[in-house]
Amino acid sequence: MSTIDDTDVFSSALQPLPAPSPEVAGFLYLEARLADEARYSEWELLWDDDALYWVPMHPDDDPATNLSYIYDNRRRIKSRVAQLNTGNRHSQTPPSVMRRQLTNMEVLDSTDDTVTVGSNFALFEYRHTQRVWAGRVIHKVRRHAGGFKLVSKTVHMISAGGPVDTLAFLI
Repeated sequence: MSTIDDTDVFSSALQPLPAPSPEVAGFLYLEARLADEARYSEWELLWDDDALYWVPMHPDDDPATNLSYIYDNRRRIKSRVAQLNTGNRHSQTPPSVMRRQLTNMEVLDSTDDTVTVGSNFALFEYRHTQRVWAGRVIHKVRRHAGGFKLVSKTVHMISAGGPVDTLAFLI
């Protein structure tokens, strides 16, 4: 009969990843709050010039060869926000009320000026009925002299590949 000691259970492969700094976590909470409150113009200002906002249909997809729910560069993010700000979105009449939670934040990669954070998310949406959107989100954040900017946001929905009612809001 073999026994398992603590060193076997917590080998280097099983070590927890570090949590982001309070400043990075606060920035990600701000991004979520602005999206929830439909403060789209302010949300857009969080993005860096080389930004990429991606919601793939499957986790291993290549956006160059596979269809995505959303695959926006900085110019398309600006265009998306302009459309949302018009209020002329029949799929959002009346507009959804939303609240999202970010949990289990872990630093996946870090350099001098950039940090990549993986988090679980749950987005609660109410528009005629309540829906829950959930999955894993990967934020890449760059530090600038004036604060942080989003370099990329990749949203892996647990329902990816399945039918989607509408994504006429920011996921």
